[in-house]
Amino acid sequence: MSMLAADHAVCAETLKKSGSSFALPIRLLPEAKRRGTTAIYAFCRIADDLVDDAADQASASAGLEAFSAATEAALSGHAVDEPVLRAVADTVRRFAIPETCLRDILTGVRMDLVQRRYAAFTDLERYCSRVASAVGVAAIHVWGYTDPAAVTLSHDCGLAFQLTNILRDIPEDLGRDRIYLPHEDFLACGCTEDELAAGRIGPGFSRLAALEVERAAGFYARAAAIDGMLSTDGRGVFRAMFGLYRSMLATVRRAGPAIFTNRVRPSRPRLLAAAVATLFCGTRGLR
Repeated sequence: MSMLAADHAVCAETLKKSGSSFALPIRLLPEAKRRGTTAIYAFCRIADDLVDDAADQASASAGLEAFSAATEAALSGHAVDEPVLRAVADTVRRFAIPETCLRDILTGVRMDLVQRRYAAFTDLERYCSRVASAVGVAAIHVWGYTDPAAVTLSHDCGLAFQLTNILRDIPEDLGRDRIYLPHEDFLACGCTEDELAAGRIGPGFSRLAALEVERAAGFYARAAAIDGMLSTDGRGVFRAMFGLYRSMLATVRRAGPAIFTNRVRPSRPRLLAAAVATLFCGTRGLR
């Protein structure tokens, strides 16, 4: 096995160990695109873990800075010790992915070290565009697209997916002293971040849950148009991911204000059924 093949094998093992819901849709891709997409995932997984799994903020910051420096070295063609970075640099070159995508992802992950609250949705959107939309832009370069509007719509898709993640993970994020929902939304719904942190979930939180779900649903509605702008094999993986995540949002919708005290855990059969249904029926009309 060549060094590059071994590097991509490390990425595949990273995806396998993660238990990510993305693992199954990625299998729909032909080998070269599957390897490239998996390398992007592994890059994001390492960056996230450097922040979330560090013993303290200082070590997280040091680890992330070292990883960022190694990323720049790999992109410049220099030798690096990290196999995932060698694989992702190969992917960037092979599929002409804008290098700014990787830099934006790292900038977004770095925000989690310094920003625990968001004043307005515009602030949260900036974060989501870095940690999620940049991933989407990188991915469609691997999958192949026929209309440049797909790049713009990848921003909407990234927001849809990331907002869904945020709504699913509210109690878990609270455990890290992070509240991603904007302060202005709490005010508009008659509740506060302090009440959320204390577990005092009053009537205003039903309005807050509905507001956030509807906002995410709007991004799904716009992102659905990407379906007609991708290569045939890219369309398959996009549909599966889209169906899976939209099903997750539907579970969040059904949970209502319970999302503030319990992490949403959609059943795996329901997620797989939604992915398969969207794969065959397309992205429009499902809710």
